[in-house]
Amino acid sequence: MNLFNGQINNWDDWGDIFQSISAFTPLAEYIFQKENLPFTKIENLRPGSNAVFKAGDYVVKIFAPPGLNEDYGTDVDVELFGMKWANARSIPAPKLIADGFVCDKYLFRYMIMEYISGKMLCEIEESLNYEDKAYIGKQIRSITDKLNAPCENFTPVDVMQYALYNNGWENEGFPELFQSERLAYIADFNINRYKKVYCHGDWNCDNILVDEKMNVYLIDFADAMYAPVEYETVYIASALFCFEKPYMTGYFGEYEAETIVDLCMTWLPIHAWGHATIEGNLDSVEDITSFTVLRERLYELVKFEKDQEL
Repeated sequence: MNLFNGQINNWDDWGDIFQSISAFTPLAEYIFQKENLPFTKIENLRPGSNAVFKAGDYVVKIFAPPGLNEDYGTDVDVELFGMKWANARSIPAPKLIADGFVCDKYLFRYMIMEYISGKMLCEIEESLNYEDKAYIGKQIRSITDKLNAPCENFTPVDVMQYALYNNGWENEGFPELFQSERLAYIADFNINRYKKVYCHGDWNCDNILVDEKMNVYLIDFADAMYAPVEYETVYIASALFCFEKPYMTGYFGEYEAETIVDLCMTWLPIHAWGHATIEGNLDSVEDITSFTVLRERLYELVKFEKDQEL
């Protein structure tokens, strides 16, 4: 076969072509024929790191060929596991229709899923009122209550090993004293005290679709982790909600600022995106020289958000 005529030698080449409708149309059409599904012209969707197109009532996701990404295979399998897990548990998420591979000029793995008509939360957030946000928070809680259940270990990524070698803290500019304290904290942390469950791992506003009736759908399961439920909860509170009161109330009900800060202090130093989450909420991190300073800053923020009037 010679369906794909582009040249891909490295990750930069993939970045230049992975949104090209003309380059991927023959391959996409073949995939739909292979799966006995009706094919219509493909349209671009918001890009991630793989080729994702809308085709009528479907979304086709074509993964980068092997050799470009050291995690190739792992992220594909993790995403497939996550979609099947979500579908089996009746999570509001795209239904997985088909998955497989095509041996063309390159090996392309693919997934076909149903298209969900909705907008990303980030696109509509400014138009939402308090009740809307609280309702979204309540739905997200319903999703995580079903999603974060015990399962087999589906990923080779170890939470604590990832935390230990995560250079994001240095890249974000955290002081060396804080980084040393964080590494000591990780060395003493016993994660085996906590039961591990399925965690989506990337609850950001790009991965939440909201339809016209304000129904919430979860997408993109590629960054899922096998971790304690608190690993998921801390990211939702701090990165997705940014501690904003209506979301927090919808998700947690009545909550105390101290309880949320305790959650953050326990899990953000370990979380894969903890460094970015702290920087996103507190802006400058150069003066966060210790856990004590971080706790004080987080408490001020969480308490301020909680005390906001309706």
